[in-house]
Amino acid sequence: MFDDCDENKERVKIRENLKSLSFEELIKLKETVGSKMYNKAVFRSTNTEFPKSLIKRANKNRPREVSSKTKASKLSLALPVPFKKNIPRDPRFDPLCGSYDKKLFNSNYQFIQNIRQKERHTLQKEYNECVDSEKKRKIKLLIQRLDNQIGEQEKIDRQNHNKSEKKLEIREQLKRGKKPVFKSKSVKKIENLVEKYEELKKNNKLQKHIEKRSKKLSAKNRKKLIEMV
Repeated sequence: MFDDCDENKERVKIRENLKSLSFEELIKLKETVGSKMYNKAVFRSTNTEFPKSLIKRANKNRPREVSSKTKASKLSLALPVPFKKNIPRDPRFDPLCGSYDKKLFNSNYQFIQNIRQKERHTLQKEYNECVDSEKKRKIKLLIQRLDNQIGEQEKIDRQNHNKSEKKLEIREQLKRGKKPVFKSKSVKKIENLVEKYEELKKNNKLQKHIEKRSKKLSAKNRKKLIEMV
């Protein structure tokens, strides 16, 4: 009975001390000692060891004295936060992006060739109307670059078209029961050279190509002579 009376007196004393604290201070106190201990000390009649040093202050402006035996909050511990490393992916070699279909790719991006031709037409018109020599020089370089891109794409399209025609021809021969004739690499090389010659002649670039080729061969021969010496 005596113990209950002392406990109640102690609880009343604790509550009186709590009255002098603001709501914010009460919340901090609850976070420090824990909600379980705080509720036991204030609301329940069971005995609990409530740290009085957290409440008693000689002056309200003085900081509280906290016991060194009080355990730190789990939230205050600096724990390493795991993070996901960002690994760059190349869609050309990623199986998740599907396989590359050259024919489908060229078919889907055929509009780029049309854009190049329109841009080339616009630049040619601007070149004809331009008066400034420096600007004309820059426009001419842009036109040459577009001509190279257009010519290269036309070359690829023509090669793909020839391959498709040859495949169809082989299929037709197999349907008729004939044995298809496959050309050797040397024959294909000669045919490609003849095709290139006809194309250069058609575009009036044959002479320029011959001069460029002769310069390249002479430089190659000169390099060999220097190495021999």
